[in-house]
This record gives sequence, C-alpha cells and structure tokens, in this order.
Amino acid sequence: MIRDRTIMVTGGTGSFGHAVTRRFLRDGAREVRILSRDEKKQDDMRRRFGDQRLKFFLGDVREYRSVLDAMQGVELVFHAAALKQVPSCEFHPMEAVRTNVLGAENTIAAAVACGVRCLVALSTDKAVYPINAMGLSKALMEKIVVAKSRSAGPTTLCITRYGNVMGSRGSVIPLFMRQIRERRPLTITDPHMTRFLMSLEESVDLVLHAYAHARPGDTFVRKAPSCTVGTLAEAVQSVLGSRLSVEIIGTRHGEKLYETLVSREEMVRAEDMGRFYRISADARDLNYEKFFSDGEPSISDAVDYSSHNGELLGPDAVERLLRDLDFMRGERSQQHDAA
Repeated sequence: MIRDRTIMVTGGTGSFGHAVTRRFLRDGAREVRILSRDEKKQDDMRRRFGDQRLKFFLGDVREYRSVLDAMQGVELVFHAAALKQVPSCEFHPMEAVRTNVLGAENTIAAAVACGVRCLVALSTDKAVYPINAMGLSKALMEKIVVAKSRSAGPTTLCITRYGNVMGSRGSVIPLFMRQIRERRPLTITDPHMTRFLMSLEESVDLVLHAYAHARPGDTFVRKAPSCTVGTLAEAVQSVLGSRLSVEIIGTRHGEKLYETLVSREEMVRAEDMGRFYRISADARDLNYEKFFSDGEPSISDAVDYSSHNGELLGPDAVERLLRDLDFMRGERSQQHDAA
C-alpha cells in the first residue's frame, strides 16, 4: 500500500508526523516529503531519522505556491498542518482560519493540480458540535474537503477524525509528567471531564485505513475508549509512583465537558467497520425540497458517539494502557536511573 510511493506530510515535524514518517519508511516508501515552516524542527527530524528517503521542504500551507512546488510528483498527501491549541486559537481566530481553513483549501487545490491519488485530511473531535475557534475552523475544513471531493477528478479526498492522542505535543499527559518531575500539584480543569484515548500508533493506523478504504468525501473515525481527566491523573501518578496533590483549576475558555467523534446526525449514514466508522459524504444537493418537505426521520432516533457514552475506563485499565506507551516507559526508565 505504501511501498514505492512518494508521500507528503504537511506539518510533518509534529508528534503525528514523526510517527507516520517512521511507519512509512519502515513500510518501504520511495520518498517521504515533509512540508513545514519550522527549519529548526526540520533539522532535528533530519538528524533523528538519518534516512535519505526523507526530504524536507520549507514552506507554509497558507502559501499556495510553496505547497504546489513541494507536491510535484507526489502520490499520497497526509494533511496534518494545523493550529491545534484551543486557547491560542481563541485569542487569534483569524490565524486559525488562515491555517486550518485557507491552508486546507490550498493543499487540496495543489493536490488536484498535481494529480495526487489520495489526500487524507486530519481533523479532530472538536470539529463536532464545535464551541471554540479551533473546532470551528476544523469543522469548516471538513466541509471544504467534502465539497471539493465532488469535483476533484481522480484525486480522492477524505477525512480522518480522532480524539486526544496520548503523549502528543500540548496534550495533558506530558503536562502531568512535567508536574510530577517538578514535584508540583497536578492541575485539573474538571475531574469529571471525559476525553477519548488514542495512541500515536493508532492514529497512524487510522490514516492508513482511510487511504486504503476511502471513497470521495468519506470521514473515518477510529473507535477509542475514554476516561475522566480525574482518572487519567490518578493513573499517570500510579504508573510513575507519585502521590502529589491535585489542584482543580476550573474549565478553561473553549473547553467542553466531553467530546464527540460522530454526531447524531452523522450516525444515520455511518457504516460500522469494526474498529472504525466510515461516515459517507452527505449526498444532498441544492434541491431545497429535501430540506423543507423530505426530512430524515431516523435522525431523531440516532445517538452520537461521544467520550461520555462510549467505553469509559477506570483507573486500572487506564494504567495498563499507559504502561504500554513508549514515552511512558522512557519516563519510568529515567526515574529509575535518577534513583
């Protein structure tokens, strides 16, 4: 599937980019191109991998020309470039629009112009019933992908949507780990807040599943367990042998009590594929009769797929999950060496 392909990852110097690049190189990709705007992170990544098949392009998805130039001869595109931090996007919503919305449009246009076989755009559970600028911009990105998929010719455009990736940059587990190292109280917004749990490797599995099975406009979701933030803090402390106090700081602006991966409205056209859901593109057109006289009675009976109503893990199960993560094993090893 990946062997002998030329692949591009936008925003590829982040946590996901590292994980997916490692998998692509292992599976025999001919070339993996990283398009990003941070030369320091590119140099760090170049040194870390030391693989001649890995090529770096300095550019920004906000600039169509830089995306187009980097995409010449590419067969597969994984569009991961985004502004993801909720508070930053709240204060600078137009920056979120420029990267997450206009940047996606540029990337799609370049992919179609270059005859790319498939583009997989990475989205987030925050795009479902969005309440913050990051989620709103990602929701609009999804709408653009679906709309453009209808006229993209031989280029298949699809979406992957996933929840919190454990250990990714800016996520809560590394925050808890840093607070434990510094012997400070663990800060929790709301102990009853729930979030999905997915490893980096599972996020890579999701995008590869999307590439292998996508039809134009499809959205793919990987089923994932969830837990409360309070349970997560307890499990992290248990794995790292810590007994620090916990400080409740209250819900931050733009945060939800729980996240949703598949909306109630999407569930009526979602296909259960075992470990994944496939949500087909909305097939309605501008025939307004479908909006005013022909409704969707089944929507009233549907239930969304959220971190509140899915598989909710207790402390022991979350602890087992954490112990299997490479970065958590590394942290425990460092603690052991320091002792």
